[in-house]
Amino acid sequence: MKKLFKFILNTIPRPLLIRLSYIVRPAIAFFLKGNTYTDPIDGKSFSKFLPYGYGNQRDNVLSPSTLSLERHRLLWLYLKNETDFFTAKAKVLHFAPEQAFYKRFRKLEHLEYTTTDLNSPLADVKADICNLPFDDDQYDIIFCNHVLEHIPDDTKAMQELFRVLKPGGMAILQIPQDLSRHTTFEDNSITDPRERAKIFGQYDHVRIYGKDYFKKLRSIGFKVDEVDYTSQLSEAEVTKYCLAKGEILPVCYKS
Repeated sequence: MKKLFKFILNTIPRPLLIRLSYIVRPAIAFFLKGNTYTDPIDGKSFSKFLPYGYGNQRDNVLSPSTLSLERHRLLWLYLKNETDFFTAKAKVLHFAPEQAFYKRFRKLEHLEYTTTDLNSPLADVKADICNLPFDDDQYDIIFCNHVLEHIPDDTKAMQELFRVLKPGGMAILQIPQDLSRHTTFEDNSITDPRERAKIFGQYDHVRIYGKDYFKKLRSIGFKVDEVDYTSQLSEAEVTKYCLAKGEILPVCYKS
């Protein structure tokens, strides 16, 4: 199964993969019904989760029902338990909206919810993150998760995110991060997709972020809380929800 999922991820274009997932998801969820692991996003439980990864595959990480990964479930739990996101009125901008969140966030009547991306079929506004068609100080909340590692000029992208966020607003800017690295690694000369996958972990990534990611966000102007939310959960919850222990949520604010 791991080889099949790896072949699918590396062969089928992402927009088509999103559309196909809506068709096969119900059958997979039915087949894997059980009581061992639970997806907190929809509350459904399974005997196991699916493997996932473009290069090295991680076992037991992809929810059969919502198609959430560890980072999605962690973010959901943080928003639900530690913020008023699900109750307070807010103007939200969501980059590259994840399937696990898209319909659920869209149904929240207290939110003015806008999605954006260059290629996603779920995007309301087709836009370049380095040149956004939005006014200054426009959004209360921004979600931009696992996007910046794809962007050659991530400094410009961060500046644009800061620009369109309202003063006092919150932006959650997750990235794949190697916390054993003090310094982010990037090499623009690496253009071959196979080489990128080998070095950066995915064929369309252009860098590996280290601990200095937070410093760079602060240099843009953000106040950054480095939230290790799994440390606030029990070991049983981390296992039950299939979370990545020690993953950091970059919760950013505009003063």
